[in-house]
Amino acid sequence: MSLLLTPNASAFFACPALAPETDRAPTPTRMTETAPTEPPDGRHVVDARLLTLVASGDRAAFAQLYDRFSRPLYATAHRILNDATEAQDIVHDAFVAVWEKASTFETTRGTAFSWAVTLTRNRAIDRLRSRRRRAELLDSSAPSDLGLDENSSGPSADVSAATSDQATAVRAAVATLPIDQQRALELAFFSGLTQEEIAARLRTPLGTIKARMRRGLLKLRDQLASNL
Repeated sequence: MSLLLTPNASAFFACPALAPETDRAPTPTRMTETAPTEPPDGRHVVDARLLTLVASGDRAAFAQLYDRFSRPLYATAHRILNDATEAQDIVHDAFVAVWEKASTFETTRGTAFSWAVTLTRNRAIDRLRSRRRRAELLDSSAPSDLGLDENSSGPSADVSAATSDQATAVRAAVATLPIDQQRALELAFFSGLTQEEIAARLRTPLGTIKARMRRGLLKLRDQLASNL
C-alpha cells in the first residue's frame, strides 16, 4: 500500500482499517516539511526521547518522529529503488516497523535516526532483491518449467522479443488456473518468493504448496505449448 499525500501525519490515525483495538500504528500519510526547532547537537537526544515514548504507545510522539524522519527515509529508499511508488511503500513499512519495534532500540548501538535508516535500507534492499528474483524467475522458469524455447541455442533480438511475449502469455495463463494454484504461482513468478516463503505467506504446509505449484506448472505447460 502506498503513502497517500494528505495534510499531515495526524491522518495516520484516521485510518478505519487500523482500529484502536490494536496497538498497530496506522500509516503515516505524508512526508511533511516540518523542521525541528532544537539545535543540531540536540536532535539525536530528542529523537531518542520520542522513540522511547513511541515504545510506550504514544501516538503524538510517533507523529513527530514521522515528520522528522519521513523525507530522509524516503530519499534513502528512492536512491536504492529508483521508483517513487515503491519508495513510498518502503517508507510505510519502515514506519510500521518503527511503531512495532521501538522497544527494541538501544541507544548504545546508534541513534534513533540511524536505526530508522537501517530499517528502511534493509527493506528497500529486500524489495530490490525480490524485483531481481522475479525477473530471473520469469526469464528462467518460462522456458524450463513450461516447456518453452527448449531448443534455443542462444540470445538474439528474436529470442528477446519471444521471451517478452512469453512472459505476457504466462501472466494470462496463470490467471486461468484454480485460485490456490494461481496464488502460489503468482507469488513465485511475480513476487519472487521461494516455496518456503510462499508457504509462510499463505500459512499452508510446504508440501501442499509444492504440489499446487507442480500441478499449476503442468497445466500451464500444456496450455502454453498449444498456444505458442
